[in-house]
Amino acid sequence: MYAKKRVMIVDDHPLFRDGLKGLVSRSADYQAVGEAGSGSEALRQVEKCRPDLITMDISLPDMSGIDAAREIHRVAPHVKILMVSMHPRYEFIADAFKAGASGYVVKEATSARLIQAMDALSRGEFFLDGQVSQEVVQRIFSGSQADGGGSADERYTLLTPREQQVMRMIVEGATSRQIAESLELTLKTVENHRTNLMRKLQVHSKLELVRYAARLGLIDLESWRGNEQ
Repeated sequence: MYAKKRVMIVDDHPLFRDGLKGLVSRSADYQAVGEAGSGSEALRQVEKCRPDLITMDISLPDMSGIDAAREIHRVAPHVKILMVSMHPRYEFIADAFKAGASGYVVKEATSARLIQAMDALSRGEFFLDGQVSQEVVQRIFSGSQADGGGSADERYTLLTPREQQVMRMIVEGATSRQIAESLELTLKTVENHRTNLMRKLQVHSKLELVRYAARLGLIDLESWRGNEQ
């Protein structure tokens, strides 16, 4: 009897993690060996759980799934990473593959499609969800950029890890004072991070920052609008 592939599930929504665990448990080829709700937790769990494959959400509370994937790929390059996101946007699909991911599916994918993606990665192949448009695929493999000021994902990589953290907290609705208290920083330091990250990203208001974060898949714009109402 052959050993089942070990799968770790990374997503900040418990219900989605439970759904994936159920899918994995019903499979004859895979077993769920761990889960994480944040990027930092995922990094800790990799050594403990020793997965063969990780399903990784792009939008996580402390760092992007792309950043987590990049670090996991550095310390455990043998682990296959399947990125999962709500939106098939070029700006972060390309960055996910650059970070070491081997596959990409949208969250609306069927159970059969998710298993198909996991099977492909287990065979050492790449997998790109069929819902991703042909234009996106062409841009990924051609490396073409239409934005003369640098693509969204390129600008995002200019941010320091702390600036990325502050950015996520801003778009999630935290005030500068709340960020300072949470990160144990001075209010002036937080304001400096805010000024620097907006300059690097070429945005001039919180609304532009939120729209930028939505383009990268760091937040769901519709859910954000609902929370703001």
